[in-house]
Amino acid sequence: MTPLVTVDQVRDAEKLLSNVARETPIEPARGLPQRYGDVRYKCENLQRAGAYKVRGAYVRISNLTPAERDQGVVAASAGNHAQGVAVAAAELGAKATVFMPTSAPLPKIAATRGYGAHVELFGETVDDALVEARAYAERTGAVFIHPFDHADVIAGQGTVGLEILRQAPDVRTIVAGVGGGGLISGIAVVARSLRPDVRVIGVQAEGAAAFPPSLAAGRPVRLEQYSTLADGIRVGIPGELTFPHVRDLVDDVVTVSDEDISRAMLTLLERNKLVVEPAGAVGAAAVQSGLIPTDGPVVAVLSGGNIDPLLLLRVIEHGLAAAGRFQRFTVTCSDRPGVLASILGLIAERGGNVIDVLHQRSDPHLRVGEVSVALSVETRGEDHAEHLMGALRDSGYRIHPGRTVL
Repeated sequence: MTPLVTVDQVRDAEKLLSNVARETPIEPARGLPQRYGDVRYKCENLQRAGAYKVRGAYVRISNLTPAERDQGVVAASAGNHAQGVAVAAAELGAKATVFMPTSAPLPKIAATRGYGAHVELFGETVDDALVEARAYAERTGAVFIHPFDHADVIAGQGTVGLEILRQAPDVRTIVAGVGGGGLISGIAVVARSLRPDVRVIGVQAEGAAAFPPSLAAGRPVRLEQYSTLADGIRVGIPGELTFPHVRDLVDDVVTVSDEDISRAMLTLLERNKLVVEPAGAVGAAAVQSGLIPTDGPVVAVLSGGNIDPLLLLRVIEHGLAAAGRFQRFTVTCSDRPGVLASILGLIAERGGNVIDVLHQRSDPHLRVGEVSVALSVETRGEDHAEHLMGALRDSGYRIHPGRTVL
């Protein structure tokens, strides 16, 4: 049997990190209905390098021998682990090489280079980059720093759990995102050892949820395909070490959709003034989706804040659409003077704000004498949007709802 990480290892890791990682704040969640109860956010998006990953990376590299550090380190990551390794290696005087998939966000690539690491782009997924990083380690003697599947990494990430128990001693449930499982494993080690009454719940993006089928099979199972906007947890198979930690110590693993994630990011930005990347928002998304027990304080870990501004713009629009506050739809109407003005006037009378209009006469599905009008409209929510489109239907217009696709 694979030995699990102990709470003493996590405490040792915390000593190593005392002058490296900051103790990030816990903030009350705002913008949630009262039925959710007492929800708080552990803001690892405010950590050095923008994510919790620096904790595990620093502990792993600091425990290398001087000779091993002289050989350099190598890692693979979509971004946050890359930046954590780059920062940790610079602090400890080791040369770092990081393999990142070609799909990695440009700001994460630039930040990793900015922290002093040499970046190589390889493959389409993190798994592709992992294979190449291991091959590089064999060729050069550099030490491979796994993003989640090593005891030192799990111990480092577990320091998040120690901080939560100190900062929120009344906590009843801890929620954290899950990719490979390093963060949730470390938190669960701490909770099971020090507060066995605390529930630990992991959250995966439903488009890249490898743990549910793996737990059902009793072993790590690789997904045949996986896709999600949460690139930081887009991992196709649990780790050999993290799997038994999750199986034995974590109470539940739930999944959220990309729509859930975008809604949560919008709430975090709009109501809590927190910039959080998709992978970092899955815990908040699970809370907002009603998947988390509310019988006592809940602490959801916001694991990272490194997001491409262009993606943030798209997610904001997507989140508004998912929340019913941004509507795309097409109105089919007769092609005669004044009809477009009537449609726009009806929308304005009912409090909608038209963002853009596309007038189309060449659609082959139109009848003779008809025109289609594609509209983007801001509304006050789902009820308001339905009221507005109902009014258009009652006025005799044919409505074809559309949706924003990321």
